[in-house]
Amino acid sequence: MNDRYDAGHEGDQYELVGYDEYGRPVYRQIPAQPQTHDPYTQDGQYTQDGQHGQYGQQGYAYDPYTTGQQQPAHPYTPHDTGLQAPAPSYDGYDPYDPYGTGGHPGAGAATPYDPYGQQAAGGGAQPRTAEQTAHIPQQAGPPEEPQAPEPAERAEDGREYRTEQFAFVEEPDDDSEDVIDWLKFTENRTERREEARRRARARVLALAVVLALAAAGGVGYLWYAGKLPGLSSSGSGTGTTTSAGAQKRDVIVVHLHDTKKGGTSTALLVDNTTTKQGTTVLLPNSLALTGDDGSTTTLAQSVEDDGSEGTRQALDTVLGTDIEGTWRLDTPYLQNLVDLVGTIDIDTNTDVPDPAAEKKGEAPLVNRGESQTLSGKMAVAYATYRAPGEAQNAQLERFGQVMQGVLRKMTSDPDAATTTIQTLGQIIEPPLTDKELAGFLARLADLAKGGDHTTALLPVQADGTLSAQASDSVVKDVLGGTAKSPDKGAAVSVSVRNATGVGDTTEKARVVLLNGGFTFLEGGTAAAQATSRVTYADAADKENATEVAKTLGLPAGSVTKGEATANADVSVVLGQDYEPSS
Repeated sequence: MNDRYDAGHEGDQYELVGYDEYGRPVYRQIPAQPQTHDPYTQDGQYTQDGQHGQYGQQGYAYDPYTTGQQQPAHPYTPHDTGLQAPAPSYDGYDPYDPYGTGGHPGAGAATPYDPYGQQAAGGGAQPRTAEQTAHIPQQAGPPEEPQAPEPAERAEDGREYRTEQFAFVEEPDDDSEDVIDWLKFTENRTERREEARRRARARVLALAVVLALAAAGGVGYLWYAGKLPGLSSSGSGTGTTTSAGAQKRDVIVVHLHDTKKGGTSTALLVDNTTTKQGTTVLLPNSLALTGDDGSTTTLAQSVEDDGSEGTRQALDTVLGTDIEGTWRLDTPYLQNLVDLVGTIDIDTNTDVPDPAAEKKGEAPLVNRGESQTLSGKMAVAYATYRAPGEAQNAQLERFGQVMQGVLRKMTSDPDAATTTIQTLGQIIEPPLTDKELAGFLARLADLAKGGDHTTALLPVQADGTLSAQASDSVVKDVLGGTAKSPDKGAAVSVSVRNATGVGDTTEKARVVLLNGGFTFLEGGTAAAQATSRVTYADAADKENATEVAKTLGLPAGSVTKGEATANADVSVVLGQDYEPSS
């Protein structure tokens, strides 16, 4: 190959002779042909530019018999043509002096450029041999023979096609990566949204299940406890709740004995194991009972005369209950019990004077107010206090408050409660044992701490009997029994009020009346009166009133018709003229 390069400067031409070791092309200048060519012309003759002189002045001379090529008079400078000069060779070859003359004209026969180093180191050109073949480094070899086209293939629709008819387009990598990243981002965001929706649905479903279970559990508990609205436990028993009579209850009667002032206060402690409800039922002393001899008596009289066992049986008969045992609680033991549980906190409804006070007007032992903290001594004084002219039910309600406070402070552990009861040193009446009493009180204490313990007063009529309407709320609902009062005409009931100013006069009159076959009803105390009175309200009771006056040793003139106590047939006011029998 002989590629030419036209520099465009005064007709100069260059041809490509090869590539250096860095792959850059190497050119050489093609000598210009003289106008007059004489093969026998020697050095110093006229050249093509018509001037005589040495080589390198202004023109070129060509001698075909000269062994070396001549260098132009003026070395080629790339700045003359505006072309970029080729880079110098690093093998000793100067692209601006391809003939090795060093830029000096007439330097003699220069050594032609030998790209393969086949010339002798000492000078002239080596003769070419037949075996030598000119080869330019990094020059493309001969063109390959064209290959026959591949046979055409036939598509399913019958058309022929060749492989070269198809072109595969490859999208730029950057755009493809951006698209892939965007698709991944969109897909991930969509998946996250779907996952968030699934989680939200799962949470809502779980919350709905929890609320449904809670509602079902609450309804079940209310049904079990008999507290569902519209489904009273006192129903006929045909509903879904357990009837009042079928509920399981544990009942113990407690008698508070005032060892200093005398008298008793009675209450029933009820543990309804079916409804998980505890109740303290206060029993007025005027409650009419049937004595051991079949006569009619009062609760207070029965406790004094018939003792614990007789009173328990009489209460079972009147209230239709099954009392399991009796707890006799004297006031000293109540004081110790309050101290053992660590005082109690109750709302007091009156000021209670200190029984040990020597002068009137001293500060009360118990102050009226809310959340009053009472010690054992204060609790006993409050539970037994009864103001002058005050009904016995007022004192009974104070006793109920103290019992409520004790239950709230008592331990719910049966073993610890047993230790507390045994520490009192009290003798428990059979068949109740200290361990059974402690376990019973521990269960009530647990209910009281949870707010499931209440106090109720048994409604008693003026004559001491129970009416079905007035007693349904307590006898039937709380106790699960049926009220059954003794026959009214069984014995004449006598109410006695002490106006003599002597404390033990009432007890002496009670003994006399009971021995006379009358039913004694305590009427309390009154202001001192000089004379005694015996009154009756019904004319049919005039004879009974006369008999009562005779039994007490009062004159017949003391019997008058007037207003009697509501729950008694005959009322007696003992004055200072009354002289008890010895």
